[in-house]
Amino acid sequence: MNVPNRSLAQPINTWDGSALLECVAVLPEAPDVVTFSFAAEDGSIFSYLPGQFVTLELPVPGGPLYRTYTISSTPSRPLCLTVTVKAQEGSIGTRWMLDNLKPGMKLKSTAPGGTFTSHHHQAEKYLFISAGSGITPMKSMTTWFYDTGRPSDIVFVNCAKRPSEIIFRETLEHMASRTDQLKIKWVVEESDRFRPWAGYEGFFNQLMLGLIAPDYLEREVFCCGPEPFMQAVREALQGLGYDMERYHQESFQAPTAALAEDYAEDDVIPDEDIKAQVRFATSDVTATCAQTDTVLSAARSAGLNIPSGCTFGVCGTCKIKKTKGDVHMVHNGGITDDDIDEGYILACCSHPIGEVEVEV
Repeated sequence: MNVPNRSLAQPINTWDGSALLECVAVLPEAPDVVTFSFAAEDGSIFSYLPGQFVTLELPVPGGPLYRTYTISSTPSRPLCLTVTVKAQEGSIGTRWMLDNLKPGMKLKSTAPGGTFTSHHHQAEKYLFISAGSGITPMKSMTTWFYDTGRPSDIVFVNCAKRPSEIIFRETLEHMASRTDQLKIKWVVEESDRFRPWAGYEGFFNQLMLGLIAPDYLEREVFCCGPEPFMQAVREALQGLGYDMERYHQESFQAPTAALAEDYAEDDVIPDEDIKAQVRFATSDVTATCAQTDTVLSAARSAGLNIPSGCTFGVCGTCKIKKTKGDVHMVHNGGITDDDIDEGYILACCSHPIGEVEVEV
């Protein structure tokens, strides 16, 4: 691993997203799953909360593509930052990474962000439930507890198609063998042809939950995976009388309408028949659009590029400063109340009302 050399006499700076990330290692994990390790080009160290994410700018053919990935490393190991990615059918950005990203190459990235972290919901007992590559934030949080020796009772559940597709299996089982505070439970849909399987088999359900963590009502639950999987977990917990105020999930897929409505800031309903105007002050460009258009779509129609990742208010990549006017913004956690108070908006989910000016 070619981590940049540092003299002990040099001051240690914290990476803030301004320096490029240099790929220093590429580690295969499972079929179509790879961990990429990065060091900051300027030698700074990484500080973030376990469970947070970054948005990488990928130089794919046809122009840069922005993709958001949870950090799979832990801040207790600050010299490198890793993301573990799985190429799905039809994926563009992740497939480019698997086929092209090599040690020595450098990428632009946002600083770490996100609120899906055990640091914001401290508890004596946790239940981490994930599927597929949704294991990455759970691994980051678990490793932080393990490295720092913090008292924690963690039941760690991960669901995969088959045993050979379980990500981080050996790493997590090693940690579990060194502490009685971590209990690992694997669930697979089917066994491998030549590998006997003695664990749970089938789809995660209420019966499995009761067997895996009989005291689930006492645990803070974190869940990450495909939306259908998380919906099944939510329904299982609700059906068993779990206090859903203690349930937390992370997803970079479009949230359900019910979840998005929780973040509505007002009762204004944008009207597609009413025109609005967005002035991009830095570029000295003005675009006319409908109220139902977003600031992001107005920028693209005007030939301007605002970096964006998820496009539905989760990742925060498209945060920009609004200097005049009003917008209707329905986000899903990608911006803080403090940012909003300072005039920032998320371009992907902000609809201009009247005349609006932004620093783009």
